[in-house]
Amino acid sequence: MKRMLVAAFLFACSTAHAVQNPEDVFNRTCSKCHDSRFSQAPKKGDLTAWNPRLEKGKDILVKHVTEGFNAMPPRGLCMDCSAEDYEAVITWMSK
Repeated sequence: MKRMLVAAFLFACSTAHAVQNPEDVFNRTCSKCHDSRFSQAPKKGDLTAWNPRLEKGKDILVKHVTEGFNAMPPRGLCMDCSAEDYEAVITWMSK
């Protein structure tokens, strides 16, 4: 029984992800491309660039970040980000 409780606790800890501060993630990783350096990467607050992407749905956008898409590298170079982190950063960047 004790082993089962330990295993359940470890599983819960490994699957629970606290959402990181979106601005911190952006400044640490996303800003490398989502600033003025790469014209195809939508910039923070550029609703004209973000709206067509947002219309695809956040699940698709998170998938593109996770797997890589066009010029975006897999995981957007944020190796410690969860899907929840990506969604939070997308929401923050698209406002």
